[in-house]
Amino acid sequence: MKFVSIIMGSKSDYEIVSEAAKLLEKFEVKYELIISSAHRSPERTHEYVKNAEVKGAQVFIAAAGMAAHLAGAIAANTTKPVIGIPMAGSALGGVDALYSTVQMPSGMPVATLAIGKAGAINSAYLAMQILALSDDVLAKKLKEDRKAKEEALKADSAKVEVIL
Repeated sequence: MKFVSIIMGSKSDYEIVSEAAKLLEKFEVKYELIISSAHRSPERTHEYVKNAEVKGAQVFIAAAGMAAHLAGAIAANTTKPVIGIPMAGSALGGVDALYSTVQMPSGMPVATLAIGKAGAINSAYLAMQILALSDDVLAKKLKEDRKAKEEALKADSAKVEVIL
């Protein structure tokens, strides 16, 4: 069974990360969601990634704040795509997590997205776009969603636009 694996570094990430889960549910994409830390539970993280890959995980989404090494720890243990969501939980507003997530050594890629909620939502979209490479039904749903967003924007514009 193909699915997306979502791993967050702590319970405090859940409110934001749940946005990704909700979006995957909307598109009927199966996912797992766990809490595991690169620093506080490195063996659990390693074992989970290996087992998830065997079970069918196609994409990993990792959300972590501060030192934010979770996405890198996952990338070190799989050749599946890893998407990182830097979380804003520190005095630096997530910039520390952004740098920690994006600065990966060559050969260990992590697709790093925006800090916080926008990153969580886009992580689900990117994961689905990856899955849609081999799933025409999902690809169609994503195209329909994009078209609906365009139509909603046009409707909003029509309510306020002034054109000479």
